[in-house]
Amino acid sequence: MADPKGFLTTPRRLPPRRPVDERVRDWNEVQAPGALLPIINAQADRCMDCGIPFCHEGCPLGNLIPEWNDLVSRDDWLRASERLHATNNFPEFTGRLCPAPCESACVLAINQPAVTIKNVEVAIADRAWESGYVTPKPPERLSGRTVAVIGSGPAGLAAAQQLTRAGHTVAVYERDDRVGGLLRYGIPEFKMEKRQLDRRLGQMRAEGTKFRSGVDVGTDLDAAELRARYDALVIAVGARAWRELPVPGRELAGIHQAMEYLPMANRVREGDYARPPITAEGKHVVIIGGGDTGADCLGTVLRQGAASVTQLDIHPRPGDERADGEPWPTYPKIYRLSAAHEEAMELAASPEADVDARVFSATTVRFEGTAPDAQRPHGGVRALRLIGARADGQPGPDAERVLPADLVLLALGFRGPERDSGLFGQLGLEFDERGAVARDASFATGADGVFVAGDAGRGQSLIVWAIAEGRSAAAAVDRYLAGSTTLPAPVGPADRPMTA
Repeated sequence: MADPKGFLTTPRRLPPRRPVDERVRDWNEVQAPGALLPIINAQADRCMDCGIPFCHEGCPLGNLIPEWNDLVSRDDWLRASERLHATNNFPEFTGRLCPAPCESACVLAINQPAVTIKNVEVAIADRAWESGYVTPKPPERLSGRTVAVIGSGPAGLAAAQQLTRAGHTVAVYERDDRVGGLLRYGIPEFKMEKRQLDRRLGQMRAEGTKFRSGVDVGTDLDAAELRARYDALVIAVGARAWRELPVPGRELAGIHQAMEYLPMANRVREGDYARPPITAEGKHVVIIGGGDTGADCLGTVLRQGAASVTQLDIHPRPGDERADGEPWPTYPKIYRLSAAHEEAMELAASPEADVDARVFSATTVRFEGTAPDAQRPHGGVRALRLIGARADGQPGPDAERVLPADLVLLALGFRGPERDSGLFGQLGLEFDERGAVARDASFATGADGVFVAGDAGRGQSLIVWAIAEGRSAAAAVDRYLAGSTTLPAPVGPADRPMTA
């Protein structure tokens, strides 16, 4: 490490975000442009170069964090980029979207604020692109074998890039009209501008990966026929079967799943709509769900000009510090403010408005609606009734509370892959007890030559786990096709995040 006392002399410092009143008027990323570079060398210098770097364990990719921290502190951006890309295909994605379990596992975090690993990562990635360090890496020779990847989210893209670089001819099939999966249509532009995705896809195309968008395998194309055309198949369709809220009034118009709402906002940015078919403009909005998807909805609703917005979380408000049952180096459930929550609080009329904008320990009892008409045969939602929830999620003894609601967004998480797709039946695949596609220790399903990577086999998880799974599944496919592999396999199908 460049400065052995850096963690003692330099406090943790985060780059400033753009002012709230400015950023809610556009869809650009919330971080102030260029804000990282003046501070990032000193922040990287805080890395202790621990004897046992637990940040490696916190990151399923096994990122070489102390190494590239040291290189950044010395201004050696080229070598830092090489070390970062040695374990991570898409650091510009994880540096923006990952919740950074590596920081929770940082040894410094035992009794001090952790190293800003995530910010160092994204600074390296952005500097690498700006300096021309990121170039296509096509294979020296082709293997003569072919692989189809179904799904173009982070797991599918990682698997495709690894297999292409190993010399196989790879085609990625995506049911949406554009490549990227939820990176394209699920993640709002203010969290990651789509130019980040497009330039990485350009690199992959230059390396030889083929993309087939607008093809729904299982519907437009028989999956068994596709398997017969390729030497191997990788299923990376994610876990997009959303959870429902079966309460009275659910049938009312104006109640939508988050993944019905968010893609339309992203399609406006792509130029498909002048105005989204589902918009929060001028409406009283209630978001049900306190996770990242709910926060994505919150930031989008604010930018569309909602009259009011309330986010409901069934769980109690977490504490500000680690609980005794969540010791270092596990990823703790603590109270966190995303950029969207920060925006909601600042735009609110009073300091107490966070209680109204974000309500914890709340469970929805029923929806109330307007009378049916020709446009809305079941009527439209006009209010939501909620009651306090106990720690187990069951309704508590409190009196009911009524919230006005012209638009309700359900962000309740996902149950697994969408089983109504013909994909699984056509290949004869089975599901495990968690609702994910069943697979063995080598990511292989019961169908010969068919592998599963990412949330489709793991269940709803983080982007960093999806990329790690894509890399590991690629190694398994390469071994299946060639008899051996030199591709890295950072995780196994049964690996899970650290827990107490």
